[in-house]
Amino acid sequence: MSLSISALGGYDTFYPIYSATPVNRVDAADRVSRDSENLKTESDDKVKKGECQTCAKRKYVDGSNEFNVSFKAPGHISPENSAAKVMAHEQQHVANAIAEGSKPNKELISATVSLHTSVCPECGRTYVSGGTTDTVMRTTSDTSNPYAELQQRMNRNFSAGLNFDMSA
Repeated sequence: MSLSISALGGYDTFYPIYSATPVNRVDAADRVSRDSENLKTESDDKVKKGECQTCAKRKYVDGSNEFNVSFKAPGHISPENSAAKVMAHEQQHVANAIAEGSKPNKELISATVSLHTSVCPECGRTYVSGGTTDTVMRTTSDTSNPYAELQQRMNRNFSAGLNFDMSA
């Protein structure tokens, strides 16, 4: 078994020597002033001060069955604030999952929040279009139930002699 690193094999036997010539220099690009005509692009025409009609009419609504989170009724969020507001909304779902996980016989394994982004077709602005919270819960059995304990004892007593072999 050879654990060689180099092409010739063995440990620390050969390391190739690379030439140490300087790398070709990269020259800086020409400077462009802000009032230059070259700076105007297609995206500059799209993004203007204020909101476009699509961004102004965009509404957010929660699609979950949890009653104590925001955006149960459709509401407007500006594109600048969409990331913070959607993340705060998804954190409400995480808080509900933590509260559910603290109940007896429940355990919160994981909670994952994902934010989804989109680009406005009218103004070209990127915004957070929604979010998803995925939670994994584990339910443990309740051993304090006297009927369940009695059933387990009866099952143990019943199956105690089932694997008996007289020939042994």
